[in-house]
Amino acid sequence: MPEAEDAFPSEGADTSHIYPDLDVNQESGLERSGTPVGVPSTVIEPPNVYKSRWRSIRVMYLTMFLSSVSFSICMSSIWPYLRMLDRGATTAFLGWVVAAYSLGQLAASPVFGAWATCRRRSREPLVVSIVINILANLMYAYIVDIPGAAYRKYYLIVARALIGFGAGNVAVVRSYTSGATTIKERTGAMASMSACQATGFILGPGIQAMLVPLGYPIDTSSDLYKYLPLNLYTAPVFLSALLGLVNVVLLVVVFREHTVVDDSDLDFSRGGSVNADLNEYDAHLQDMKPDRIAVLVLLFIFFIVLFVFSIFETIATPLTMDEYAWTEEQASLYVGITLAVAGIIAILVFILIKILSRKLNERFILIGGFIFVLAGFIVYLPWGPARPDVEIAKLTNSSSASVTDMSGMIMEAVEVLGRNVTAAVTTIKTTVTAHTTDLKPAGCPYYFSWCLTTPKIFIEQYFSGTFLIAVGYPTTNVMTYTLFSKILGPKPQGIMMGWLTASGSLARTLGPIFVSQFYQNLGPRWTFSIIAGVVVVTIGVIIGMFKKLVPYQVRWKRLSPR
Repeated sequence: MPEAEDAFPSEGADTSHIYPDLDVNQESGLERSGTPVGVPSTVIEPPNVYKSRWRSIRVMYLTMFLSSVSFSICMSSIWPYLRMLDRGATTAFLGWVVAAYSLGQLAASPVFGAWATCRRRSREPLVVSIVINILANLMYAYIVDIPGAAYRKYYLIVARALIGFGAGNVAVVRSYTSGATTIKERTGAMASMSACQATGFILGPGIQAMLVPLGYPIDTSSDLYKYLPLNLYTAPVFLSALLGLVNVVLLVVVFREHTVVDDSDLDFSRGGSVNADLNEYDAHLQDMKPDRIAVLVLLFIFFIVLFVFSIFETIATPLTMDEYAWTEEQASLYVGITLAVAGIIAILVFILIKILSRKLNERFILIGGFIFVLAGFIVYLPWGPARPDVEIAKLTNSSSASVTDMSGMIMEAVEVLGRNVTAAVTTIKTTVTAHTTDLKPAGCPYYFSWCLTTPKIFIEQYFSGTFLIAVGYPTTNVMTYTLFSKILGPKPQGIMMGWLTASGSLARTLGPIFVSQFYQNLGPRWTFSIIAGVVVVTIGVIIGMFKKLVPYQVRWKRLSPR
């Protein structure tokens, strides 16, 4: 007979039936949802403590929201901004720029997590990290004024790395929320936090799309612009810095430190006093060790979740510019709108997860999320006879360009094509003399050999695949965080949450580098096929380790003498 916790709960069942070994007091209501450290959970939580606890948790929601905004607000415009700073920048270099954010977060997450755990305070690392984030956003905005134009693209990497370093506070936010909620509250709290994160991803690209009409001014010599270089690339980061200041004020004025003892961590059914159970619990807490294999598996799973998503968000702008011949402005606008819609879908998914998690085992929901992600990348695979338009600038009567440069580009294209088209070159050289151009070329770059052989990704494919990923990613994200928190148990989680965030940051570092290299050299077909294969392997790992991915309380009760 299979173990009870591995089966789907019956329809209408409460969360205690998802893990039958986990004894949750069903009589406990809102007032007994959690208590401060040292106060038995059978004592009613004072209303003022309950309100203060949830006010502080909501400040954490806001902090998570602003962290995701600081990342996503520039995603659709970072490629055009990079090319404005350096016209010779490539998609390979874009991969390093995007990865810099996650590299900074990778370095900061264990540091801030350990700080919060050792000091037993979350406010200190949170305030410091947000101040770093504010200063880094200002650096991003003023890069164009830094002397040495040839090095500005490297300053962009530094700015994004520092923004990511400031975002290393995600580990502290998750750790605080885990410690300030009971096991019954935690899935809902984590889902709400992930919904705030998704809202940040929505508003980030959405704000960027709304600021596109600002454009980039032709005359940048005015005194006002020297002090406040406000344009479609910098306005979002100025707003992000302002919101960071608001966040710091809330952390100082509203936020309070809270930790709870969960009813399910204590067993009053054996008789004896509350104090005896608390003493046994405290002694056990000192010696407790979570299942290391389960922890490592979830670190791997979370790495894959963020690795796949970083590829998705990094490739969006270059892919659409190459496949659909969108200009930089069009890509910033359309990709921003697309990511915003994907974020709205993610919020709806988080609401659904909060409902499903009361009825279904969280591990099944996690597998379902990966199936959606897999389906999304399969839909992305190019097929059919059509090919993307090859990059070339349109000619107009009012434009101007060098005949030599144009001829050189054509000859390079001829070399790629491997054909003898001397007559065509002569004709075009003659045409350029009369009708020259300064318009930026649009379409798949002629120096990408796969542009000539790989089928075009239809726009319907792109939107359908994006929809499936928008459903799958938030599901896998919140379920991984929730399971990781429950597997760790009631001990302070700052350091371990720091390592979880670091694994995600490592994924966000390697993902953009991987996709920029593979996409540039092999094209979307090979890139998306490899990602689909990685997702299949991950689903296999979850199924193979299914019985180990259970809350700490389940494992403790299995190992404890009856």
